Amino acid sequence: MKYRKKPVVIEAVQFTDDSADTIIALQEFMQSDLRVSYEKPESPVIKIETLEGVMEASVGDFIIKGVNGEFYPCKPDIFEKTYEAAE
Repeated sequence: MKYRKKPVVIEAVQFTDDSADTIIALQEFMQSDLRVSYEKPESPVIKIETLEGVMEASVGDFIIKGVNGEFYPCKPDIFEKTYEAAE
């Protein structure tokens, strides 16, 4: 059988490492004290507690707020294929 994903409006913020304002916006969005890990300076990441365990969001990834208020990262190419802007 085939199934169609139900239309759901989500909230998301893209993780960029270009200013402190972006990190502050992510912290406010997630209501969490996020820290960017520069363990590998060329590829900073944010660690996010998800329902499946801790996941890493890389620069460019979108942080999505799920239907139950949970957060998880999504690669930009998948985000573009799955979501479109909503009013």
